[in-house]
Amino acid sequence: MITCSLRYEIDPYKLKEFEHYAALWIPLVNRLGGTHHGYFLPHEGANDIALALFSFPSLAAYEAYREAIAADAECQAAFAYAEETRCILRYERSFMRPMF
Repeated sequence: MITCSLRYEIDPYKLKEFEHYAALWIPLVNRLGGTHHGYFLPHEGANDIALALFSFPSLAAYEAYREAIAADAECQAAFAYAEETRCILRYERSFMRPMF
């Protein structure tokens, strides 16, 4: 299993827009073979950092997901929404393996 960790720097004045963006992606990741573990939004402390975690059975499955999102109209609409609203300033993607 591989878990993708996304760390977003968001515009704190566009938190509602980011929440909408996040709500779009949870079912998309699940539909395209992943397991979304949720988004984690600012509460106390830094007001411009959000996190997301989702897993795939393997790195190859994640790579197939990346290919699928490039051809999926709903995924492209979600990307366009983030670009139009500019709710995401930047992001970092890391891959981790769980240890149980």
